[in-house]
Amino acid sequence: MPEEEVQQEEWKVHVNMQEEKRWWRNTCKKSLRPMCMRQRISKHLLCWLAEKYGNVFSIQVGKIWIVIVNGLHLVKEALVHQGENFIDRPVDPLSKEITRSLGVISSNGLTWKQQRRFAISMLRNFGLGKRTLEERIQEESRYLKEAIEAEKGQPFDPQFQINNAVSNIICSVTFGDRFDYHDSNFQKLLLFLDEIMYLQACIWTQLYNAFPTLMKHLPGPHQTLIKNWGQLKSFVREIIEKHEEQQRNPSEPKDFIDAYLNQMAMEDAASSFHKDNLLQSTLDLFFAGTETSSTTLRWALLYMAIFPEIQARVQAEIDSVIGQSRQPAIGDKDSMPYTNAVVHEVQRMSSIVPLNVPRMTTKDTTLAGFHVPKGTILLANLTSVLFDKDEWETPNEFNPGHFLENGQFRKREAFLPFSAGKRACLGEQLARIELFLFFTALLQKFTFQAPKGVTLSLDHRSGLTLSPQPYRICAFSR
Repeated sequence: MPEEEVQQEEWKVHVNMQEEKRWWRNTCKKSLRPMCMRQRISKHLLCWLAEKYGNVFSIQVGKIWIVIVNGLHLVKEALVHQGENFIDRPVDPLSKEITRSLGVISSNGLTWKQQRRFAISMLRNFGLGKRTLEERIQEESRYLKEAIEAEKGQPFDPQFQINNAVSNIICSVTFGDRFDYHDSNFQKLLLFLDEIMYLQACIWTQLYNAFPTLMKHLPGPHQTLIKNWGQLKSFVREIIEKHEEQQRNPSEPKDFIDAYLNQMAMEDAASSFHKDNLLQSTLDLFFAGTETSSTTLRWALLYMAIFPEIQARVQAEIDSVIGQSRQPAIGDKDSMPYTNAVVHEVQRMSSIVPLNVPRMTTKDTTLAGFHVPKGTILLANLTSVLFDKDEWETPNEFNPGHFLENGQFRKREAFLPFSAGKRACLGEQLARIELFLFFTALLQKFTFQAPKGVTLSLDHRSGLTLSPQPYRICAFSR
């Protein structure tokens, strides 16, 4: 290329970079209450790129090309209508080191189908959609309320109490037991889990995936991440060993681990049912069943303290439908459209898994007229759907009215916090029940407020999920 043309191309690149810098500065100056600055930048950067390049664009990270899809139509096209073409998980060095591509979340092909089918079946067998699960959540709500009441209205960080309560539900399904809020060993595990959520999305993990042979021998946060996963594996492995030592009734398994061990013992069991897959599948259920619902509940309490008028309206509906003499039940939800709308709006605004869990193409395909080769990583920008100005009346405001119509609860097609398609969150039904029952029970008992002289912030901490920055709150008994 002639020198003159090279200089012209360099100038074009420079102009584009200057344009992006100007956009970045202007975005930083805007104030779109109630979203935090980093939420604004990430959301609007992706929206800006979509406006500039279209709802399908690709970015290059090292030698890897990643396709990002935006907007309801194209997200559903990729995840649902072409779900089989985008159904695999990418396998990077770090996830391979941690999960060995086993379990429910990271596996692919026949192994994934068998493990997911079994996990869904067992969730149903051990209470999903049944009265027994509802009773477990109601019982756990009582423990949680007692723990919060013990704070006596003083400022406290609700993170590990909520984590413990939510985790106990999936623990009762997988392990057949719950853990006391003062159990120091279990609190350590929850701390390891919290660190994992943060570290697995940090720059050190990207360096590990780029230079795995080198990074294995270097100190850094990636070593803490691997160590924490090792601690969680040891914890679950010990529980599995205890189950193996006990006498089991093949026709009456007590929990997921019992059922899996029985499946392994069957003569016609598929080859994917072995101890390593049991360990990883149990970890996946524990991990996913703890993190997403507990993070959403922490956002919910934060929003209620920041928007006291919305909190008061929820409490008025609780008092009208349930009163103070009994526990909330899942059957109350249809009679509580405003409370249901608030829970949904918390999920929409918090958008805790903004880019979904990565997918990978299983074969060459075409998306929106673009050729997407086999093995390409795809990120579905769920935030672009949850904040789409064409789908939501006031996308950047916390507005429960998004889910209300003539005073009744309104379902929205663009509400996709659990993803979509065959690889959508397998615990969606469990999460919906947990969120409604825990949230309603807490607001039935307490009013949540900022500590005196403190202005609560909606700043988030980026990790595998978007969680609130640690905050302290006051809970006053009603």
